[in-house]
Amino acid sequence: MKRLATILSLALAFLVCTPETFAATKKTKKTAPAPEPARQSEPEETFTPEEAGAGVPAVTAGSVMVIDAGTGQVLHEVNADRQRPVASTQKLFTALLVAEEGNLNAKVRVEASDTWVEPSMLYIKPGNVYSRIDFLNILLVHSMNDVARALARDNAGSVEDFARKMNARAAQLGMRNSHFVNPNGLPAPGQYSTARDMAKVAMLAYRNRTLREIMCQKAIEWHYNDGRTRVFETTNKVMKNFAACNGMKTGYTEAAGHCLISSATRGGRHIIVVALGDNKNIWIDSYRLLNWGLSS
Repeated sequence: MKRLATILSLALAFLVCTPETFAATKKTKKTAPAPEPARQSEPEETFTPEEAGAGVPAVTAGSVMVIDAGTGQVLHEVNADRQRPVASTQKLFTALLVAEEGNLNAKVRVEASDTWVEPSMLYIKPGNVYSRIDFLNILLVHSMNDVARALARDNAGSVEDFARKMNARAAQLGMRNSHFVNPNGLPAPGQYSTARDMAKVAMLAYRNRTLREIMCQKAIEWHYNDGRTRVFETTNKVMKNFAACNGMKTGYTEAAGHCLISSATRGGRHIIVVALGDNKNIWIDSYRLLNWGLSS
């Protein structure tokens, strides 16, 4: 078996990040950074390029959708309409609604209610002020739950009203098997979606230039109001290890299992994979499906 790094060195790919995107993450001196979370070991890969055309790879995810992001064609699906929790991949929908309404340089003043959530928090404080675009960056790169609440409340007036906007937009998009209760995907009664419905969200997000430029970042530097800075790396291990991967959003809860919406581009072909209800094979499974889609 070959390690993923060996395969990736052969891959021809490009990222959609522009110089403007990386300018927002220009490095400065860090002061008193918070402790970094423990990192998982990088995955080893057994799916070789020669096997890519042999057929759809077997994966352990409970629900799967593979689509051509350029045409919308469904290339492969497994239990695509099964209702299930989708964890933080739901934040992709939150980001889409915020991005669609624009005015992303507007300021968001943090309120106490924004901080009433755990885990995966940025630990913003009431009275802090950040821009919407900054919040979108940290939301999609490192998946902060308090940031999702702040964006939702800023957008709709309350988390509850934002959930109503999510459901109204879902109905417009024909997401017939989805219902949303919060903006971050944390477990809640009556909250669910499907691989097919989340693929519709992913298609729109992928075609949104602002979100594309955010999601392809492997790290960003965050500037707190008190002058501290900290570098946050992407939670997407496929993007760290597969040169063709350029997004999109990770997710995990005990109820949902491991979830990942990922995208990749090579040779003018663009592929999106939605994998829900997986185990720790989520990174390998998603990589195999992306590579298969790019090669098919």
